[in-house]
Amino acid sequence: MSMTMSSPRLRSTLGIAALALLLASVPACSVAARIDYGTVDANIAFGELDALPARAPDARIAYGADALQFGLLWQPSGRIDGVPADSRPPVVVLIHGGCWLNAYDINHTFALSTALAQAGYAVWSLEYRRTGDAGGGWPGTFDDILGGIRHLPSLRDHGLDTDRFVIAGHSAGGHLALLAGRETPAASAVLGLAAISDLNAYAAGSNSCETATPMFMGGTPQERPDAYQAANPSMHQAHTNTVLLHGAADTLVPVNQALMAGARTLYVEGGGHFDWVHPGTRSFRVLLSTLQSVLPP
Repeated sequence: MSMTMSSPRLRSTLGIAALALLLASVPACSVAARIDYGTVDANIAFGELDALPARAPDARIAYGADALQFGLLWQPSGRIDGVPADSRPPVVVLIHGGCWLNAYDINHTFALSTALAQAGYAVWSLEYRRTGDAGGGWPGTFDDILGGIRHLPSLRDHGLDTDRFVIAGHSAGGHLALLAGRETPAASAVLGLAAISDLNAYAAGSNSCETATPMFMGGTPQERPDAYQAANPSMHQAHTNTVLLHGAADTLVPVNQALMAGARTLYVEGGGHFDWVHPGTRSFRVLLSTLQSVLPP
């Protein structure tokens, strides 16, 4: 049996309980047909993600007691649990974005997880409490991310090489990935995809995501300087192998956010903010090439 999920609109109607029932119905040996995402132009809109097909995750695994503290696991295409140890795949720990707001959940990254799995990686995609959720916001959101990463060793029971992993995050998820990298030196690399690296500067902006920053932080940098000090990646030493990937046409996270001490920066000319989440874009191909260079599958 193979299963794909046609769009985030469909997926968002499932809810957590329905998603659990869906996963329970997928046999452990299920092998889905490969999805061809084709090639699309740069600078896509968020709404274009709605049309993307995706493979259902192979497992939903709790890393905490709250209903939102779970990860979705995609095995590399054609693999099943219990594979021989010498063929264990490395892991991409994926952190979705969405301005830290609970209006945007894990669903819009299903196609990205599918494409990474088709490239030979296991994907441990984290859901977490966000602004608007009980316990969400700073620091609860970040505590969830650390909890999800610390759960990684238990995934070895699923046939994964949990000693070989990268942390990758998009947008606000990139901010969380950069912070998590300083706490996780064992990671092979940290990849920030249109990541927010300077929280204080971002909080001063006026676009829809920038204005969500004080809500996430519980105040402005002037009102909560100590919290911003702790939560701002640019005020801390980066993971030793940090790569910031940024579209040069990104209007949601300004390109100057791709400059951070201790990090390498790769720009995609003409690339937009959501291109990193769409497997048909040039930005995704740059992401995949970068990933393969720091963590061969």
